[in-house]
Amino acid sequence: MAFVQSLDSQTFVGITVALVAVGVGVVYLYSLRKPKGSIDPENFKEFKLVKRDQLSHNVAKFRFELPTPTSILGLPIGQHISCRGKDSQGEEVIKPYTPTTLDSDVGYFELVIKMYPLGRMSHHFREMRVGDYLAVKGPKGRFRYTPGEVRAFGMLAGGSGITPMFQVARAILENPKDKTKVHLIYANVTVDDILLKEELADISSKYADQFKVYYVLNQPPEVWDGGVGFVSKEMIQTHLPAPAPDVRILRCGPPPMNKAMAAHLNDLGYSSEMQFQF
Repeated sequence: MAFVQSLDSQTFVGITVALVAVGVGVVYLYSLRKPKGSIDPENFKEFKLVKRDQLSHNVAKFRFELPTPTSILGLPIGQHISCRGKDSQGEEVIKPYTPTTLDSDVGYFELVIKMYPLGRMSHHFREMRVGDYLAVKGPKGRFRYTPGEVRAFGMLAGGSGITPMFQVARAILENPKDKTKVHLIYANVTVDDILLKEELADISSKYADQFKVYYVLNQPPEVWDGGVGFVSKEMIQTHLPAPAPDVRILRCGPPPMNKAMAAHLNDLGYSSEMQFQF
């Protein structure tokens, strides 16, 4: 009888230890899971504007609050969101934007918006004040990235086309396991049109061996050590990685620029598989 009781006691202890082990394992696996994103690809959800920083006469940074302080937006690298607003006539308008924040920035997301005088969605952002809500859905986009899938990225950005490039560059550079090199050519009209200037300077300094940026201006100031005019084949040859199977060139800018850059890249021997346009 004592033997049976002893056996029952040992069995109970064994089961208890096993259940505790399973519980610890479940908690550990749950902790490894990425939190669920805050956006829906099919339905618009509203997010509150909690901060607005005017960066220049027509550029502002908008910070939107997520549901909780630990919530993430849930946007894969290099993809974008659709934003819904109203133009100056009160008509609905929907336009894609790429946040400059990553899912490592918890509790909020940010958009850097250049507001054009006649832009329909620009009007909506120009009128937004802290406390207002923005309707968003996503993620959207064809870009997919796995850390280390290429040796180097070349990036050709114009104007507000810098935002997806900045997002991809940040994701690469802030991942200590990702050794991918990033080479950016960023074109604008004037020096005041350069978006994310401080942020680009910061990552250029912090990741000097991994990230390079070359600025091109149509109307440069008197003292200027960057490129002048339009982005040329020679600039691409000098500042972007040469064509190779483990190289990928990303493009994002106004349609005329995208068309011209595609022609340059084709002439320089970059295959269609080496190119991607946002």
